[in-house]
Amino acid sequence: MEQKKDRVKFSSKIGFVLAAASSAVGLGNLWRFPYLAAKYGGGIFLLTYIVLALTFGFSLLVAEIAIGRKTGLSSVAAFKKLGQKSNICGILGMVIPMIITPYYCTIGGWVTKYFATFVTGQYKQAATDDYFTGFITSDFGPVLFLFIFLLLTTVIVLLGVQKGIEKASVILMPILLGLIVIISIYVVTRPGAAAGLSYYFKPDFSKISGKLILGALGQLFYSNSIAMGIMITYGSYMEKKENLVNSAHQIEFFDSVVAILAGLIIVPSVYIFSGGDASAMGAGPGLMFVTLPKVFDSFPGGGLAGIAFFALVLFAALTSAISLLEAVVSNIMDLTRMSRFKATILSAVYCVVVGSLCSLGFGPLSFVKIIGFDILDFLDFISNSVMMPVLAFFTAVFIGFKLKPEFLIAEAEEGGASFRLKKFWAFMIKWICPIGIVAILVSSILSGFGLLSI
Repeated sequence: MEQKKDRVKFSSKIGFVLAAASSAVGLGNLWRFPYLAAKYGGGIFLLTYIVLALTFGFSLLVAEIAIGRKTGLSSVAAFKKLGQKSNICGILGMVIPMIITPYYCTIGGWVTKYFATFVTGQYKQAATDDYFTGFITSDFGPVLFLFIFLLLTTVIVLLGVQKGIEKASVILMPILLGLIVIISIYVVTRPGAAAGLSYYFKPDFSKISGKLILGALGQLFYSNSIAMGIMITYGSYMEKKENLVNSAHQIEFFDSVVAILAGLIIVPSVYIFSGGDASAMGAGPGLMFVTLPKVFDSFPGGGLAGIAFFALVLFAALTSAISLLEAVVSNIMDLTRMSRFKATILSAVYCVVVGSLCSLGFGPLSFVKIIGFDILDFLDFISNSVMMPVLAFFTAVFIGFKLKPEFLIAEAEEGGASFRLKKFWAFMIKWICPIGIVAILVSSILSGFGLLSI
């Protein structure tokens, strides 16, 4: 399939970097990263994560952006053009965002509800034990807020690459960074924060373990928008004149900074609130929607801090949802030549239907179980724990042994750009990344079935 001559591009390097960084910065940064940092000893987890981001994460990020820019196409068409006959990578790169987008928008609806709750001054209600459970088990509330969140996402994608995605990212990302810095300053100046900061930043090398490394690898995978078809899609909108390698470094920088600052907000906050009990950093929705409202309610000025925090989370969720929906829309457009309007509306209707099933899966449809999982949890498990590692593995093997690393190195060096780490990158993508990805896949599946704690 030939690249379309009129494919719209991001108007500037900063537009591409902020759009890609906005995609990477999402709910994984704001609740999963702090939880894992607290669980695995704070500082040593941070150090491990940064090392892996500079090696493992960088390698996969460069590979996906280079594939997108080289072909000028989204996932399915890109791998077909590169000569992958079975096209398993391309198909998975389309199916994964189709699975993730509806349930991600469901959680985005929860965030929208909490933002509205804090803005209307009802944060004390949100701090009660049964508020979150009462909301997600209700008949219509979760579906309504899913629709509101998805409507915002759809409108931005309808506006297109430059007027929608790029413009939204250029506006929202700086606001997001500003909010996270302000809330971080607020938290670290609370009485008792020093002990939480020490726990968060001071590395304890005695806590290094295989589980810690797997946890950091899994988080990197979850956080960087790798193996979702997103970076291939965004890479296809990148101008040839832009420095691909530097852009990948900048995306990782933004993503890591937001994750670390999110931990700086959440770990000391919960540490203060719990009196130093690290086990209070529960995983999943409980931390975001149950524990943190109680934390903000216990702080002077916590109502305003809560508004700022859930605005931050809402922006992060929205920018990631935009990139997920765009990955679906772009694939449909490339495969069918359908207009952006039709492809977006079709995708949005699909997300409303599947997202509604996810939303009702904790209430009226709570009796529906898939291999023991609720509907939302099953979609999360099958996409994040199974399909994404499988896609990343086959992508790395395809590049390393069929396409050859030199093919994408040439793309990264387009226009005379420097790629000083090209030999290291080639070694990583060919040998180290596949091994690490298999470890992630096995540990994620075992963890999903409760056979391993990660």
